[in-house]
Amino acid sequence: MPEENHESPRNRYAIQINHLRKAYKNIEAINGLSLKVPHGCFFALLGPNGSGKTSTLRILATLAAADSGSVIIDGIDAHKNPREVRKRIGYVGQEASIDKILTGEEHLRFTADLHHLPRNQGKERIEAVIEQLDLREWIKRRAGTYSGGIRRRLELACALLHNPEIFIMDEPGVGLDPESRHLIWNILKGCVNEGKTILMSTHQLDETESLADQIAIVDKGIILAEGSPSELKEKIGKEKLTIRTKEFCTSEEAEAVSTILKSKIGVEEIIINPCQGYALTVILNQLEKTPEIIDTIHYAGLPLFSYSNSKISLDDVYLRSTGRTLIDAELATVGTRDLRKERKQAMR
Repeated sequence: MPEENHESPRNRYAIQINHLRKAYKNIEAINGLSLKVPHGCFFALLGPNGSGKTSTLRILATLAAADSGSVIIDGIDAHKNPREVRKRIGYVGQEASIDKILTGEEHLRFTADLHHLPRNQGKERIEAVIEQLDLREWIKRRAGTYSGGIRRRLELACALLHNPEIFIMDEPGVGLDPESRHLIWNILKGCVNEGKTILMSTHQLDETESLADQIAIVDKGIILAEGSPSELKEKIGKEKLTIRTKEFCTSEEAEAVSTILKSKIGVEEIIINPCQGYALTVILNQLEKTPEIIDTIHYAGLPLFSYSNSKISLDDVYLRSTGRTLIDAELATVGTRDLRKERKQAMR
């Protein structure tokens, strides 16, 4: 069998995921997921906790094995050649990877040794990332004294140290103070401008919309929608009308309103959200149709508690794809999560 060529041209995708599956006992974390991330792209996996994002990224970073399927990083099979993959990626995980006893500088020296950087090159790169992440004030202190934002900066500095072409980042915005958030987002944007590739998981809509070139909406281990933020929103419609017939109505009452409105010209789609008291999201392709729709409800003798217009958002894309908003999906996972453990982890 011919030797794999690690230096082939950059006309391939930076990351290719093919029919990936991963289960934990009886829970299917990843269910046949496939994805292609082009070189030089800022790609976001958008979904709630428990949607399979972390499991996917850990497999990409060679930290976990898939049950089936394949992962190709820069043309290299991650299962067959994990060492070559690790040379090409910088990974920032969701869980803390910082040793509280070591100083920031000791973390960076250790990371340089892990990547076998020559001594002089290692010193140069350490100085470069200290300046880049504005860590000079803290670099000689033990990491146990750092705030969450400074720890996250140090983790990113370690990921940047060997100057990789591809970054895999699991919820990098969680727990950041505004200053650290602004600094880290600017650095990541700069990396993409230099032609590097970033695959980031997130459940935060604001950072997704402002940073990502491409998005994949993930839920229950599968991809439900994919495209640029503008493409995904344009596919839905121009505007939405949110209607509540009562503060908390029944599904039958919501269905009655939906049935009447479906035939109206300008109504693209109607989504009933049970998590929001059976509120109706009416997708419009004609912006001036709101008064006519409200009149229709009144003429039918149906109650109307409230209504509001707004532009189509990524949360609407998520609602259309899954039948619930991203906030609702997050709340649904609360009962299955160990919040006490998560709070302890955040305080470390």
